Amino acid sequence: METLIALAAVVLLIALGMSLIHRLNAQHEARIAAHHFSDPFPAIVRPPGHGPHPPTGRAARSRATGTWP
Repeated sequence: METLIALAAVVLLIALGMSLIHRLNAQHEARIAAHHFSDPFPAIVRPPGHGPHPPTGRAARSRATGTWP
């Protein structure tokens, strides 16, 4: 009798573990589907003319000399 109860408890725990893993996998798949991993990294691909601008005027003349302050 104890063997049947232990066997039923093991089967129940296995079924609960399988359902938990199934739910976690479904959540993970939904989270992956929400993100667009195939989009290019915005810092790599920029339209022409939208890059960093070179410094002009006074900022171009006053460069860092490597000394403190």
